[in-house]
Amino acid sequence: VSLSNLWYCFVGVFLGCLVGVLPGLGALIAITLLLPITYHLPTTGALIMLAGVYFGADYGGGTCSILLGVPGHAAAAVDVLDGYPMAKQGRGGVALFMKCIASFWGSAVGIVLLMMFAPVVAEYALRFGPAEYCSMMLLGLVAASTVGQGSPIKGVAMMVFGLLLGVVGTDIGSGVQRFTLGLPELSDGVGLIALAMGLFAITEVVKSAGSQRIVTGEQKFTLRDQLPTREDWRRSFGPMLRGSGLGAFFGALPGTSGGMATFLSYAMEKRISKHPEEFGKGAIEGIAGPEACNNAGVGTAFIPTLTLGIPGDAVMALILGALMIQGIQPGPQVLTSHPELFWGLIVSFWIGNIFLVILNIPLIGMWVRLLSIPYPLMYPAIVLFTCIGVYSTSNSVFDLYVLLLFGLLGYLMLLLRFEVVPVLMGLILGPMFEENLRRTMLLSRGDFGVFIERPISAAALAVTAILALWSVKSYLSGQGVRKKSTALDGSDA
Repeated sequence: VSLSNLWYCFVGVFLGCLVGVLPGLGALIAITLLLPITYHLPTTGALIMLAGVYFGADYGGGTCSILLGVPGHAAAAVDVLDGYPMAKQGRGGVALFMKCIASFWGSAVGIVLLMMFAPVVAEYALRFGPAEYCSMMLLGLVAASTVGQGSPIKGVAMMVFGLLLGVVGTDIGSGVQRFTLGLPELSDGVGLIALAMGLFAITEVVKSAGSQRIVTGEQKFTLRDQLPTREDWRRSFGPMLRGSGLGAFFGALPGTSGGMATFLSYAMEKRISKHPEEFGKGAIEGIAGPEACNNAGVGTAFIPTLTLGIPGDAVMALILGALMIQGIQPGPQVLTSHPELFWGLIVSFWIGNIFLVILNIPLIGMWVRLLSIPYPLMYPAIVLFTCIGVYSTSNSVFDLYVLLLFGLLGYLMLLLRFEVVPVLMGLILGPMFEENLRRTMLLSRGDFGVFIERPISAAALAVTAILALWSVKSYLSGQGVRKKSTALDGSDA
């Protein structure tokens, strides 16, 4: 790793911590804001910086959860359950220290698994044809749109909307412009950066514009205040092992959010604990297990993204988009055509996590003071940097209109409880899905049976169908239980 890549790694983890500490601004917002910079960086440096932001934001997200009871992002919400009670008991420094150690352990497990299994998956994926890629991309799209908090039907609708946005632009096969509305600015398609920054950054600003942050008294921690006791270490070792294994498994699956995996880890630790009554009142296991789970999933999430070109969540979709901006087609060829990119990324992961330990333990006091920045100062700065970033990518005022449009659209989708992540996934995977579908139809001479005749493709389609049916069934059963409880409440009244 060169000195320049070390610098990009340090900048990434520092900015990730900086943004992750602030309530509501997780890895997704941080990478969205920094994505325009990747236009002006070398490929390896750009990916190293974004990966550093990803790790850093996950590290920093638990700080305000523990100190203020306000989660920095969705996956850090579980830290509120026991971290905030520990802070109120005067053990906030211990909770922050254990969060840092568990995060480092989980990251190390995820990186080792990435080193072991990514080359194996890539070697096997070289046997994939266009039919297999179509089926795998369809699995990723359906998983991302149906495995979520809201209605799977709404998720699929947003995924289709993203696919339709991906159709806009110039057709690769014929050179004909499609659905550009006569605007030459749309000949290259809808801008990924403008859309992502509108849906996430601008939407977050609009959503939080009228909110007020509750700031408690300033907390100060010395290094001695942060050191766990021998009993804390004993109770944390098992949860870190179990959490990292659970997170590594879920991180490699498309559509499974970090928040879901961390809450599963928390529920598992509470179930097997000898003292379940302590959970929610300051149990150290409630910090160690979910934090290890969260960061192990960050490492293994790169396996399907780099080897198959299929992102597991919105953050991985943005990193996939950064690779495409640099002219690199994600897939099994990445490891053979660009080995310096893959192994440079692996080395930067190790170095980045060491940077994070160095930054998080001594500088906890600085992160705490950042929590006092008022919203009226923070969010206008985000809007300013967002507009500068979008304009700098293409020097086009049109992209600013796209940014505004999707910012307002994202807020409307938020009010109507539509998922925005499937839109991004559809826009990124849509053109690749279309290209591979065309190749499949040309090779099979229009026979759709080829998707079932090839074993890997058939298996992926079967999993897709099962996942879709299971999601719809779970949603309908949940609706039935909700209606029944509502009816019982009405009769009692």
